[in-house]
Amino acid sequence: MQRYAHLLLIPPIFFLDRWTKILVRDDLPFGGQVGLFSWLSIVHWRNKGGLFGLMSQNEAGRYIFLLVPLAIIAGLAYYLVAYRLYNWTRFSLVFVLSGALGNMYDRIFEGSVLDFVLVSYKSYYWPAFNVADMSITFGIGLWLYAQLFIKEARP
Repeated sequence: MQRYAHLLLIPPIFFLDRWTKILVRDDLPFGGQVGLFSWLSIVHWRNKGGLFGLMSQNEAGRYIFLLVPLAIIAGLAYYLVAYRLYNWTRFSLVFVLSGALGNMYDRIFEGSVLDFVLVSYKSYYWPAFNVADMSITFGIGLWLYAQLFIKEARP
């Protein structure tokens, strides 16, 4: 059972993502924006495409960004359960899987992903993102760091 303990991180990350999206959906009109700092705002935007809105205007993009992530989710889940992995690898992939599940939920049940964190500097804007995106990014960063700098004993 200890081998699967890392999977217990999935529900809290998933539900934090859902909770924050529900707050924004219910309390901020679509297209609305609330400035928190000069460089940070909460917005209510929808993304029907992939990363940075890629293929959001193309109907094929909707299917691509539904089917490819489903395959990735299935592969990650299988990989996490079927193989003995280093601790850092397990934890990093759980963050990626949690974020992928959060965004996939939106795609299936809402038809698009709700993005609400907007970071800017003067007239430069980073595309809006959400908790699921942060989880995926953190997981990939943790995996890269572990691969480059951490030497673990075989699992």
